[in-house]
Amino acid sequence: MKKTEYDRKKAQVLEYFEKAHIALTDEEKENIEIADFGLDDIEHIGLQLVTYINTDRCCAKEMVLFPGQTCPEHSHAPIASIGYEGKEETFRCRYGTVYLYVEGDADENRSGRIPAGYEDTYTVLHEIILHPGDQHTIYPNTRHWFQAGPEGAVISEFSTTSKDEYDVFTDKNIKRQPAIEP
Repeated sequence: MKKTEYDRKKAQVLEYFEKAHIALTDEEKENIEIADFGLDDIEHIGLQLVTYINTDRCCAKEMVLFPGQTCPEHSHAPIASIGYEGKEETFRCRYGTVYLYVEGDADENRSGRIPAGYEDTYTVLHEIILHPGDQHTIYPNTRHWFQAGPEGAVISEFSTTSKDEYDVFTDKNIKRQPAIEP
């Protein structure tokens, strides 16, 4: 992603935090991450977030999804070699609508849409719709993905320790850490 695009997205993220009445410090604003997952399709697949805290015991983040934007299917699997039990996370919708998809019986009339061209990498289709104040807990090693409704969404995440670099994505082309070009 080009630096100019990164900066433009960061400004949009701050507008969403304002809509959700979420105050950030100057340092938190500087640490906003724009994740395009290496797919160069951020309008459809991406996630914007700021991490408040991430210790060996807990993690807290705020996430922004632009209208129709999708965080791709992934899980937080245990990794015995480093003593990681996988991440348990609770999503709480703060603004907009979130279409969350988890393992379970597929819903035929889903509100969200799998991004075009990526149909083979979205395998869980049990829908949970979150509106402001609604929340849902996802347990370790559970495949999931989520998408914003037409007004975008702001989501608070409360979890056990987060090791994003070990997330297991269904789409093997995904690179979790953003690469920013000058």
